[in-house]
Amino acid sequence: MPTEHTIRLTVAEAARLFGTSPKTIRQALRLNELTYIVVRGRYKINFASMLKWSQSSTRRKNMLAQGGMGQFVEQWKIKNKKFSPQVPTGGEN
Repeated sequence: MPTEHTIRLTVAEAARLFGTSPKTIRQALRLNELTYIVVRGRYKINFASMLKWSQSSTRRKNMLAQGGMGQFVEQWKIKNKKFSPQVPTGGEN
């Protein structure tokens, strides 16, 4: 994946998005569980590695679903049948 399209998060952003505490994110950084770079003394965490890390344990998955961005998934579902990929196909009018 080209680096110019890489999404990077600060510790605070990652904690808010994934429903965990900044302390938990920093611990994962110390344990080298996340891919990151340091820019001007601040961690910039690779979003893809953060997503993979969040799915590596049931507890983290639940934190994402309940306190992170996962709590909004139901609201993201497309309700307009014209644009919904879940519309049954095959002769129905």
